[in-house]
Amino acid sequence: MTASDSGLRIADFDFDLPSELIAQQPPAVRGASRMLVMDRASGNFRDAQFSDFPSLLGPGDLLVLNDTRVIPARLYARRTLRREREKPTGRIEVMLTEPAGENQWRALVRPGRKIAIGERLVFEAPDGSIALEADVIERGAFGERLLCFAPVEDFFAALDRIGHVPLPPYIRRDDGGEDRDRYQTVFARERGSVAAPTAGLHFTNANLDALRTRGVEIAYVTLHVGLGTFAPLRVERVDEVRLHSEHYAISPATADAVSRAKSEGRRIVAVGTTVVRTLEAAAQRSSEDSIEAHVGQTDIFIQPGFEFRVVNALVTNFHLPRSSLLILVSAFAGREPVLAAYLHAIQSGYRFFSYGDCMFLT
Repeated sequence: MTASDSGLRIADFDFDLPSELIAQQPPAVRGASRMLVMDRASGNFRDAQFSDFPSLLGPGDLLVLNDTRVIPARLYARRTLRREREKPTGRIEVMLTEPAGENQWRALVRPGRKIAIGERLVFEAPDGSIALEADVIERGAFGERLLCFAPVEDFFAALDRIGHVPLPPYIRRDDGGEDRDRYQTVFARERGSVAAPTAGLHFTNANLDALRTRGVEIAYVTLHVGLGTFAPLRVERVDEVRLHSEHYAISPATADAVSRAKSEGRRIVAVGTTVVRTLEAAAQRSSEDSIEAHVGQTDIFIQPGFEFRVVNALVTNFHLPRSSLLILVSAFAGREPVLAAYLHAIQSGYRFFSYGDCMFLT
């Protein structure tokens, strides 16, 4: 990594977005999205459809996808009353953010002000039975709590019964039945994310088959997306940003595929910023021409000045202003060209954020 430009501010990655361009629903058909194709060398871009994507790859290209699976992490609880005169609290929203040990999860709790250490939260199933119970054992900032759940036979089965799809805060509606399918990639396998790797939402099994037919090699990494992906950057300067750590895994097959592609000078195409972060974090702990199979944690923050050692092209959605994800994309393709492309997307009515359209940066 080269030295970062210490003069950059978070405000340098701001833009005005009309609220009507924030996609509130997925497209009617998965993959029926627009795609802005941008050449990094020239900064030129053109409008396309995501259905064109397989034609833009060919034999020798390695496409890397994130196979994490979103869990129904938004729960609703009630407090157990510890004193007879205590007034009951209304419905409490609990958003699981990451596992923190045996039966323990970090979570965001709203309203958090009244939920103290020692409280017991009860999570009921639709039939009124108690599906889960948890004690609050630690209190953090911004509504964060550490919860210890009473052991159950199958915790994730209980989540499937009572949990809701953790739609991001800019989607201003309750989750519905369609979200269980559409806020999940077709290749999701390893459960653990509380937000979808949204660039992968465009892909269908037919897309993947078409890519294989063209001779494209496909590999998978796992990075479990935490709520840090939506956390506002609370500093003024880019070089002051510190991100939450996230769990990732690279299998022997993927490590071999990436290492072979690198040594043979073939193009490595990352689907999503989560894949970029996983591959580049792995490269930092490996030799120049290979990466190793391993499981780890990363808080890598990619900003302008970063030396990309693995990724040659990127599929990514349009990101929030002043976000770490927009900064990463700007590091990959240049701040001014990316902001110019975003301005074109806004003027052309592209749909933004998780359920929105995408870019292909090559």
